[in-house]
Formats: sequence, structure tokens, C-alpha cells
Amino acid sequence: MIRRREFLVAMGAAAAAPSLVRAQQPTVIKMGSLKLIHSIAPHFYERFTPAGYRVEVIPFESPTEGKNAVVTKSVDFGMFGIAAATLGAAAGEPIVVIASACNRGMAVIAGHDSGISGIKDLKGKRVAIWPGSTQEVFILERLRMEGMSIKDIQPIRLQFSDHPAALARGDIDAYVGAEPAPGISLANGTGQLVEYPYSTPIGSLNMILSASEKAVKGNPERIKLIVDMHRKAIDYAMANPPQIVDMAMQKLGQQKKSIELAVPNVELAWKLDDVFMERAGAYTKLMFENKQIRQLPDVNKVVTKQFM
Repeated sequence: MIRRREFLVAMGAAAAAPSLVRAQQPTVIKMGSLKLIHSIAPHFYERFTPAGYRVEVIPFESPTEGKNAVVTKSVDFGMFGIAAATLGAAAGEPIVVIASACNRGMAVIAGHDSGISGIKDLKGKRVAIWPGSTQEVFILERLRMEGMSIKDIQPIRLQFSDHPAALARGDIDAYVGAEPAPGISLANGTGQLVEYPYSTPIGSLNMILSASEKAVKGNPERIKLIVDMHRKAIDYAMANPPQIVDMAMQKLGQQKKSIELAVPNVELAWKLDDVFMERAGAYTKLMFENKQIRQLPDVNKVVTKQFM
């Protein structure tokens, strides 16, 4: 009788074991992130992730891909340029900005022997621009400030990661790029800096952290958790620039010299303060004036400060 009872107890424990293992599995948070230095923060989340959770970073090549992944719930959160978020909001997509992510991180780079030293010198030149990107909005405004328009240059549709190689081959004369591309071109000697395009009304505003409207309304506790991780990771990374270099080398596969040239042009950020809101408002206005969006989204509805 005793042996039978022991046998039944053992069998019950074995049957319960799979359920116990499942219960101990961490909750996976899928974070969409661009393959750029100014989207490096999610790779620092691990050290600030609470017990019971695990962050899986999903890389995307373009801001639009990242935005679409949030909208379709392929990822839980997404980090990409504010241009993509604005395009989505203007189209009625349920995208919500829950934190800032990065300022700066952009540059206009020309071929080393191109003779291009300023924005006006881009006239008639082949300039690589990624449509729907924050960089596109910046260069359109910089051209306007110089009395020019997109019609004065030859815009070439090219994703960020292809910019340095295209410039080195001579396929383009210049590009409006995202780090680490500018750092690569400067490090290998094929490119020269035309300018960091931060003199417009939108300043250096660049990337944001987003979630779907449904997630914000349905699970605010989880949103607060990720924003807290985001804030801690960014504060840590900005206080330790050499670790940004190391992480970018590891995750992006770039050479140390190019990363070291790129990092000073990257300001990781998380606050949704008055400066952010002012620049975001100017940003949507510029996109509307440039006919990139058909209607002005309400910035105060697209951006929520409740998790700050």
C-alpha cells in the first residue's frame, strides 16, 4: 500500500512538472528597433528588466517597417523616427508615442572629392534619401531655408544601411543619413561632413518609443514597466559612452573607429517635456506643409505623458 501511494505521488509530481516549468517561463516583451546607433537603447534593457520578464529585440531596416509592426502587433513596442509615427497617426493608425528615444543621429554627407561643402552645393546632385524618414523632413526644410526644393536635387531612394557603400562606389554624390552610416563614411575617408541638419524649427528631434493605442488603454501597467526600463537604460548608456561604442560594435557589426565618430552625434533621450512637444508640433506642421500628410494629427493625442 505504501509503495502504491508513493508511486501515485511520484506520478502526480511528474504530471505537474510541465505546468510548473511553463509557470516559470518569463513573459517575453517584443521590442522593435532599427539597426542604427540611435536605436541602441533596447540592447541595454536587459540589465534593468524585472524578474519574470525578458526583452526580445526585433531589428528592422526602415522606420515604416517598425511602425507597421507596432500597428499589426507583430511587436509590443517600437522605436523609430517621429516621421513614421506622424505618418501613421495622420492616416488614423492607432499609434501612440509613450517616450522619446533619441535626438540628433543624422548628418548630410557628401563624397570626399565631390566639391560639396554646403546645402546649396547639392543642386543637381544625386542625393540618397529614405522616403518617410525623419531625415527626409529635415532635408526638405533645409532645402527650403536655402531657397531650394526637392526639385533642385536628384533624390535617390535608398535605405540607410546602403548609404556608405553607394557613396564609396560613386553611385550617389551625397546622402542624408542616420548613424552609424555617417561615421562609416568619415572613418573610411570616402565621405565628408556637409552639416548636421539641426538648425530647423524641429531642432534635433529624431526617434520615439511607441505602442499601440490598445496596449496603452488595456495594459498601462506594462507600458509603465517598459518606460521605466527605457529611462534607466538610456540614463545608463548616456553616462557610459564607451559602452555605447561596445554595444554598437557587437549589435551592428561596425568598426570601432566609425562608431566612435558616430556616438558624439547621438543623444539618447526619454523625456516628453515641453521642448519635445514644441518640436513635435513643428514637425507635424512641416510634414503637412510638405504634403507628406493630408491632415494634421493632434500631437496631444498622439503623445501621452502619463508614463513619465
